[in-house]
Amino acid sequence: MARGERRRRGTPAEGARIAERVVRGGPARRGGAARGAVGRAALGVVVLSLALGLSGFWLLAWHRVRRAVTLHSAPSALPPDSSSPAVAPDLFWGTYRPHVYFGMKTRSPKPLLTGLMWAQQGATAGTPKLRHTCEQGDGVGPYGWEFHDGLSFGRQHIQDGALRLTTEFVKRPGGQHGGDWSWRVTVEPQASDTSALPLVSLFFYVVTDGKEVLVPEVGAKGQLKFISGHSSELGDFRFTLMPPTHPGDTAPKYSSYNVFWSSNPGLPLLTEMVKSRLRSWFQHRPPGASPERYLGLPGSLKWEDRGPSGQGQGQGQFLIQQVTLKVPFSVELVFESGSARAGERQALAQLAGSLLTQALESHAEAFRERFEKTFQLKKKGLSSEEQVLGQAALSGLLGGIGYFYGQGLVLADMGVEGSEQKVDPALFPPVPLFTAVPSRSFFPRGFLWDEGFHQLVVQRWDPRLTREALGHWLGLLNADGWIGREQVLGDEARARVPPEFLVQRAAHANPPTLLLPVAHMLEGGDPADFAFLRRAFPRLHAWFSWIYKSQAGPVPLSYRWRGRDPALPTLLNPKTLPSGLDDYPRASHPSASERHLDLRCWVALGARVLVRLAEQLGEAEAAAELGPLAASLEAEESLDELHWAPELGVFADFGNHTKAVQLKPRPPQGLVRVVGRPHPRLQYVDALGYVSLFPMLLRLLDPNSSRLGPLLDVLADSRHLWSPFGLRSLAASSPFYGQRNSEHDPPYWRGAVWLNVNYLALGALYHYGHLEGPHRARAAKLHSELRANVVGNVWRQYQATGFLWEQYSDRDGRGMGCRPFQGWTSLVLLAMAEDY
Repeated sequence: MARGERRRRGTPAEGARIAERVVRGGPARRGGAARGAVGRAALGVVVLSLALGLSGFWLLAWHRVRRAVTLHSAPSALPPDSSSPAVAPDLFWGTYRPHVYFGMKTRSPKPLLTGLMWAQQGATAGTPKLRHTCEQGDGVGPYGWEFHDGLSFGRQHIQDGALRLTTEFVKRPGGQHGGDWSWRVTVEPQASDTSALPLVSLFFYVVTDGKEVLVPEVGAKGQLKFISGHSSELGDFRFTLMPPTHPGDTAPKYSSYNVFWSSNPGLPLLTEMVKSRLRSWFQHRPPGASPERYLGLPGSLKWEDRGPSGQGQGQGQFLIQQVTLKVPFSVELVFESGSARAGERQALAQLAGSLLTQALESHAEAFRERFEKTFQLKKKGLSSEEQVLGQAALSGLLGGIGYFYGQGLVLADMGVEGSEQKVDPALFPPVPLFTAVPSRSFFPRGFLWDEGFHQLVVQRWDPRLTREALGHWLGLLNADGWIGREQVLGDEARARVPPEFLVQRAAHANPPTLLLPVAHMLEGGDPADFAFLRRAFPRLHAWFSWIYKSQAGPVPLSYRWRGRDPALPTLLNPKTLPSGLDDYPRASHPSASERHLDLRCWVALGARVLVRLAEQLGEAEAAAELGPLAASLEAEESLDELHWAPELGVFADFGNHTKAVQLKPRPPQGLVRVVGRPHPRLQYVDALGYVSLFPMLLRLLDPNSSRLGPLLDVLADSRHLWSPFGLRSLAASSPFYGQRNSEHDPPYWRGAVWLNVNYLALGALYHYGHLEGPHRARAAKLHSELRANVVGNVWRQYQATGFLWEQYSDRDGRGMGCRPFQGWTSLVLLAMAEDY
C-alpha cells in the first residue's frame, strides 16, 4: 500500500546558479587575441542560447506548475454547498475526526469541534497518561465501533488497561443547522473488584477555529452549567454537561470539576496544552470517604493566553471541562441547536437520561435489522459471532469517515522524469474531502486507491455516502485531470505525516479503484446514482484520460507506472509506490522500457467502465474515443503479446531485469545491493504473485481463455500463492518472498495476505464459477475454499485480538501491520455476504 514516498527537492535557485556559472565562463585560457575574440563570440552564443533555453524552461515550468495547482474547470459532481446544513443537515455533524478516540465536528472549512480526553489518575507525582488521539503504540485497545450507521448513531468500546469505556452518540434532526446531538461516555472496570481502581478524569472540550463565540457559565465548584455559543453556520447553540450518574441509573455520583479556557493553540497541540496544564494537585472528597489527590486543570474560567485579536476572534477558542470521579459512572454531553428548538419544538425534552437511553437502544435495534436486511449473514448461516464481526467491520469503516479541509503540496510534472527536482512544490488550492480512512491510528487521512475499496462496502449500506465521497474525490482533479494519491489536508492531518511524505507528484498515478463502485452503480439501476454519474462524467472522463495518456508505456497498449524509486545501492528492488503495491518486485533495473501488467489491466477495466457509462449517458463523442481503446485492451492477443511469458507460464511485467540481486552486509554501510550474473537484460520479470493474476482478478479473461487454467494452477498451489489464510501476495517460490527491501525496510507485499486483493480474487472466482466454460467447476470450488480460509482467519484474529489488521501472515495467519485497519480489510463483510 502506497503510504508516502521519500522525495528529494531542488530549488529554482539551482538553475540560476548554473546560468551564472555558464556566463562567467570559467578560468582564462591561453591563446592569442584572435582566438580570444573567437572564444568570446562563441561564449556569447552559448550564453545567449542557454539564457533563452533557461527562460524557456522556466516559462514551461511556470505553465506546468500553474496547471498542477489549478482546479479542473468541469462542473462539480456534487450540488452547490453540498456539505452545508441547508443542503445536507443530517450529515452536517459527524464523527469526522477519525484520528481521535471520540470527537465530532461539522462539515465545514472552519468547523466547530468537540472531543474527549481521559486519564487514570495516580497518587504519585507525574502527569497521568492522557488519552486523546489514536496511537499505534499507546497500549490502548482493543477499541472500535460496535455500531455506527454513518449518519446519526454510534456505539464504541475502548479498553484501556483496567478500564472499559463505552462512547455513544445519537443525533436528532430539526431546525436549519444540523439538529441536536447527545453523547454518553460510560467508564467501568474490566474486573469486578473496583477497590484498587484509581480516579478517572474525563475531559470534554469544544474548539472553535474562527469567529464563533463561546460564553461559558460556571456553577459551584468549577462545574460548567452550560456553554452558549453562536456562529454563522450554526446560529445559536448550547452545550450542557450533565451531572455524572451510576451506569444505567439516575442517581448522581460525587464528582470534582476543573475548567480551562484559552485561545486555540492549534489542533495538533491540544493534547500537549492539556498535559502542560495538569500540574496542580486537587482533593477529591466524596462524603463519607477518604480524600484522594488528583492532577487537575487550573480550576477557573480565567481567560488565558488571550491574543491581540481578543476572545478568540480569528484565532478560535479552546474550552475544556475536567470531570474527576470513581468508576463506574456515566457522563452525558448534550448539544442543542437554537433553530431546532424554535417554534413548536421549543418544549421538546432534552435528549438526556432515559430519553437518550431509549433513543440509543432504538437506533441499535434499527441498525441490527437493517444490517441483516442488507447483508443477510444470518440467512446465509453465519454464526452470531461472525455476524458481530461483520457489524464491527462495517461500523469501523463508517466510523472512520472524516471530513478534511486544507491545502496539499504538489510537485509539478516537468514532462521528463527526474526534472521535477528543478522546481519547488506548490500549494494546491484549499479543498474539502469527505472520505473513509484506512486506519484511525496510523493512516487517518485519504488514500486514493484505498477509497475505491472502502466505497464498495459503504455503497451497499448507504449509496448516498458513496456519492458524497466520490464527488469529493473528483473535486480534487487538477487542470490536467490528475488526483493526488495521498491527501494531507488540514493541520490535524499534516501533524501525522513526516515532512518528507507531504508532497504529491503530479506525474504519479494510482490504481483507479474509484471506478469499482462506479461500475456497481451502473449495475444497480438507482436513479440517484445515475443522476450523480451524469454530473460526474466529465470529471471521471478527464481523470481516466489523464491516467491512460500520462502512464502510456514504450509500445502501443503498454503502460508503465511513473515514479519508481531509483536503483539505490541500499534497495534490493526499487519500489513502485504509485502502483499501491510498494515493494512488490518489478524489473531489477528501472527503465523507460518497462511494461507493467497490473497498470495495463487497470486501464483496460477503466476503459470498459467509461465506455459503458458514456453509452448509457449518450456521450457519443467519449464513447467513440474510448471504445476502440477498450476493445484493443480487452483483446487477448494484445495482452498475450505484451505480457504472456511462455518461459514462466503466467502473465508478467517486462523490463530490464536480473534475478541475481541480493542484499549483503558491507561494513560500515550496512546491507548493500549486489548484482551478480546473469547481468540485467530486457525480459519478463519472474515475480509470481498478485500482479500475475490481474487479468483474472479484474475479470478481463474470457471464461474459455486458455490462460485461465494456468492462473488457477498457480493460485491453488501452496508452493506458490495458496495458504490456509488466503492468497499470499508473492509466491513462496519467489527469491523475493519474505525478503527485506533494505536494512530498515521489512517486507510488505512479499508474501503477506491482503484483504483487498483476496476480495478481488474471490469475486473473480465467483464470476468464473458462474459462467459456462472449462474452468467453471474448479473456479467455484476454489471460491468456496478461499472464502472459508480468508473469512475464518480474519474472524479468528478478531476473536483473539479485537482488531482488524492491515495484513495477515501467510505462515500462521496472525494479524500484522497497523491496527485497527478498518479500511479495505472491512471487505471481509462482503466476502461473508458473497457480494462481489
